[in-house]
Amino acid sequence: MQRLEAYIRNIPDFPEPGIQFKDITPLVKSPAMLRLAVHQLIHPFLGENITAVAGMEARGFIFGSLAAWELGIGFIPLRKPGKLPYDVETMSYDLEYGSASLEVHIDALGKGDRVLLVDDLIATGGTAAASCNLIEKLGAEVVACAFVVELDFLKGREQLTNYYVHSLIHY
Repeated sequence: MQRLEAYIRNIPDFPEPGIQFKDITPLVKSPAMLRLAVHQLIHPFLGENITAVAGMEARGFIFGSLAAWELGIGFIPLRKPGKLPYDVETMSYDLEYGSASLEVHIDALGKGDRVLLVDDLIATGGTAAASCNLIEKLGAEVVACAFVVELDFLKGREQLTNYYVHSLIHY
């Protein structure tokens, strides 16, 4: 994973002072590193009969759709409110400074679906936990959660104790 880590750029004091932002732009710019990241994300789940990959807006769309492509299955977008044109199921959750919501089409998943949740980064785990709850609200099963980057010091994994969590790079 050191090869991948070399393609994560640190941006100090973004989006506010004291935050060390982990920028994935150099990684997704490199075809070889993007391919490596996607392969490493899905590798543990190749024999798990995954039926769909779900990803959170926005960077989860990058890795999630590529993971779905590699697995030969569909991609389910978990969107911010007001972005989906059909009937939706909504899940609200708390953030460090406020709250947020995610939505999914009500017919995107159902009983019998086995879902791999993919995102670029897990920090406090609130968005990932809400995503798992939203997927399960539709009757599907979350098989695992996969992230390119995990900020271990924020203990986001503790929000996902009911799920297998796979992260490529740890800070």
